[in-house]
Amino acid sequence: MTDPTPAPPAPPGSGQPGDSPDGTGPAEPGAGPERTGPQEPGAGPERTETDPAWRGVERGLLPLRRCVLLGWLLPPAAAAGVVPALAAGPVWALCALPPLAAAGWGWGALARNWRSWRYRERADDLLVSRGVLWRETTVVPYGRMQLVEVTSGPLERRFGLASLQLHTAAATTDASIPGLTPAEAERLRDRLTELGEARSAGL
Repeated sequence: MTDPTPAPPAPPGSGQPGDSPDGTGPAEPGAGPERTGPQEPGAGPERTETDPAWRGVERGLLPLRRCVLLGWLLPPAAAAGVVPALAAGPVWALCALPPLAAAGWGWGALARNWRSWRYRERADDLLVSRGVLWRETTVVPYGRMQLVEVTSGPLERRFGLASLQLHTAAATTDASIPGLTPAEAERLRDRLTELGEARSAGL
């Protein structure tokens, strides 16, 4: 003989294994509490793996510079190969090898140089680092900045890029950051100008 009295409901959180924590239903496989860490102000998608405070430049800078490289070296290579071959014989077409070898070396060197460009915004200054064989890091104090301008030539606009030029009281601390999106370049210009005015006023 069975007891007709229904069993009392289970308290929240005491459901069967696999139920959701709030007891409303079964939990999805792999579901867990969402965790979010602190995010730096102005942090963007381009970050180096070694230090999240550093930012790299846009990848579009690499094909832009490779187009410039080919534009400078392919015409001389064609002239060095075709003209001697027509004038003195086919073997003289080998004169095109040096410009072609330089273009091949420059193709890979530009990729390494592009990866070396990065910048970091700190409380009192901006760091700009670049270089492969010889690393160079420029420290630009906000209080010494006199002019911050954004430039974008025809080729840069074709690739959706802009450059940031920083002019300071000392020529040795002038710096530029190529390969930025127009939005990021304008954000940096406005922020650096505001910080420069605030630091200068406090001197």
